[in-house]
Amino acid sequence: MRRILAVDDDKDILDILQYILEDSGYEVETLSDGHFLFEKIKANMPDLILLDIMLGNMDGRDLCKAVKAKVETHDIPVILISASHNVAGSMNQKGAPDAFIAKPFDIDDLLSAIKGQLAA
Repeated sequence: MRRILAVDDDKDILDILQYILEDSGYEVETLSDGHFLFEKIKANMPDLILLDIMLGNMDGRDLCKAVKAKVETHDIPVILISASHNVAGSMNQKGAPDAFIAKPFDIDDLLSAIKGQLAA
């Protein structure tokens, strides 16, 4: 079973993501604080990370760059999720996410993006 780590500071969004993804056959771990991202990854290496851009006082784009910069995690696909549609510049930089999904997201679009990244 493929493992997905969902990172968002909104508990309701995490609950929705967990329900949708588990119902679709994925093992899901959630995290509401980006400060513990690498501890969570080390404890249970995910096959994919769903990462919100706005994480309280952290920027998900910076966390994505950190994931992509580490040898042990750079191959993990990262999908950024955000209500902000101003991420075009982030998509072409070093350490860029593999995909972007806008909130509110369509469930089919989300699942399609996940399947596409896991198949790559």
